[in-house]
Amino acid sequence: MKKNIAIQGIEGSNHHKVALDFYGQDISLEKCLSFDSLVDCLQTNKAVQGVMAIENTIAGSIIPNYALIDDCNLHIVGERYLNIHHHLMALPNQKIEDIKEVCSHPMALQQCKKFFKKYPHIKLIEDVDTAEVAKRISKYQLKGVAAIAPKLAAEIFELEVIEDEIQTMKDNATRFVIVQTKKTHNNIDIINKASLKFRLDHKRGSLAAILNVLSDCKMNLTKIQSLPVIEMPWKYSFFVDVTFDKYDDYVKAESILKIMAEDLKVLGTYKNGRK
Repeated sequence: MKKNIAIQGIEGSNHHKVALDFYGQDISLEKCLSFDSLVDCLQTNKAVQGVMAIENTIAGSIIPNYALIDDCNLHIVGERYLNIHHHLMALPNQKIEDIKEVCSHPMALQQCKKFFKKYPHIKLIEDVDTAEVAKRISKYQLKGVAAIAPKLAAEIFELEVIEDEIQTMKDNATRFVIVQTKKTHNNIDIINKASLKFRLDHKRGSLAAILNVLSDCKMNLTKIQSLPVIEMPWKYSFFVDVTFDKYDDYVKAESILKIMAEDLKVLGTYKNGRK
């Protein structure tokens, strides 16, 4: 039986690409046009796991998704990094001079701004999803309209790539996490990364003391993100990712943090997605 996986977006999107990379071809998709809908799919058991973007090398952290994972008690069980490639695609037998409108997600348009300065005749229009635009162009045979999307979308919706790699920054990657509602225990032999959340008082040295503990326990801090605790003025929650070589070192670090920090929460322990 195929695993039902929730993704943000539709087939041909970057979330779809990550799902194929992580699970292989033998999956069925729950396609969601928002991350809130993705979480709903998990909570109503329409999907067993979900693929969720969490940070980008250009745009930074996707803050609302950190809050979603925490507030909805999701568990991170894996991750993938994807190099982002933007391609301009339209119905076959069109040139860029024939294109009057380009519709795409605001982030994709922003990341391709420099390319479109060369073509002032093209109107840029914000849309909900990159692959969704590609699907619409194909379905309604929209001439003069182009999408910015992954090549996978061109293949699925039988569009032609007019221009390759139109993004301004060539080193653009997004980190995706694999989430689910149930807590699982991954094989400790493969675990070398953990995502944690804890709360600290707003006083001198509190964060430094925690970071020193992580260093002493041979944890490599790969991410730190602070969010204010809404109902508790002058207190902050910190979301951190750490990598490590030995699981025993992580267990030691976690036990010390339980004593030092308030409200320590393990969001997930899993295999580092860096290859």
